[in-house]
Amino acid sequence: MNLNRRAFTGTLASGLLAAPLAGLSSLARAQGNEIVIGSIQDMSGPLQPFGRGKSNVLKFGVAQINAAGGLLGRPLRIVEYDTQSNNQLYAQFGQQLALRDKAVVAFGGVTSAAREVVRPVLRRANVPYFYNMPYEGGVCDRNTVLTGVTPSHALRTIVPHLIKNHGKKLYVLGADYNFGQLSAKWIRRLAAEHGGEVVGVELFPMDAANFNTTIAKIQAAAPNAIINSFVGPAHGSFYGQWAASGMKGKVALASQTFGDVGEHLLMPKEITNGVIVCTNYFEELDMPSNKAFIKAYRDAGHKDYVSNTTMNEYVALRLWAAAVAKAGSLERNAVLKALESNLSIDAPHGQVALDPATHHCSYDMYLAEVRDGGYRVLDKSRAVTAIDMVGQCDLVKNPNTNQQFEPRI
Repeated sequence: MNLNRRAFTGTLASGLLAAPLAGLSSLARAQGNEIVIGSIQDMSGPLQPFGRGKSNVLKFGVAQINAAGGLLGRPLRIVEYDTQSNNQLYAQFGQQLALRDKAVVAFGGVTSAAREVVRPVLRRANVPYFYNMPYEGGVCDRNTVLTGVTPSHALRTIVPHLIKNHGKKLYVLGADYNFGQLSAKWIRRLAAEHGGEVVGVELFPMDAANFNTTIAKIQAAAPNAIINSFVGPAHGSFYGQWAASGMKGKVALASQTFGDVGEHLLMPKEITNGVIVCTNYFEELDMPSNKAFIKAYRDAGHKDYVSNTTMNEYVALRLWAAAVAKAGSLERNAVLKALESNLSIDAPHGQVALDPATHHCSYDMYLAEVRDGGYRVLDKSRAVTAIDMVGQCDLVKNPNTNQQFEPRI
């Protein structure tokens, strides 16, 4: 089902938890006139650059829905918690959303570790959960919808481009948890498929900020290109150190995550020019629908850069609202059934469709190069799907599946 913007707006206008939560229905949660939705965001701590944008866009989206008459004729109200970049707080606040606040849906989470803390809590509570960050892939859970880019979305474009245009030897850098680890495996597979090779892999803890030894290793390995899967502000130190080493421009530099919090605007152009990215969205996309969205977002007083992590949060809200409108109900199973009805929406950056079998999204992907504080689009791939779980996850046939598969790479 494709719910376009006009139809969507028109429809809008018309410890533990297993025992206490299992009996709470979604309808029981929607007490009173307001519909409560939960937002669990890292609003402080090192991950706050992600959390603040995601929080802002949820508030913006809810204001849009309420201005159009609400959902099922009722206003939405956000209950938000700051997890302070502390994964342990996700369980606590997930419980509070379910038990005390009676939220009918929850959005949020930055790292995969945080997601895996809160996901089982919300599943036991029968509160649908939308996780909207780039991540390693593999989550197969009917209660969870994932709108973010996976390595199979992005790397299937980046790796062939680097080998074709820069050379066969690749060096891989990344965060030392499942996102970086599985990304490295994807790069090895894709490099081999396209006649290339990986000549080095280094993964780092989230607080790593000194890359001088790594840069020396890269120089010794003499790759044609680097691909990184960095996460968080500490890892951003690499770019300045790379430029200072004199290597910038001699070896191509690509990233799955650069620009997620507007780094191309925050760092000097002499550092960022030439970085290659592949993503489903960036604020500068030259489309009338996107320009209209950005203008409305700015007019609402939001000044933060709208990256893919921000837009995917907005898409999640829109998908959930479209499913509720189609179901005509807030009841969990009715909403999940609507989500699994080949649902798609027209987002500011084009059509986004949800795959019923995996609860992952397909959308257009953009290969782009950072240039003078903006992006120069090199190529566009239409309706790219996640293939991380092909042959493993089918929530239509096996709705009780609840695990994170490691992609067969």
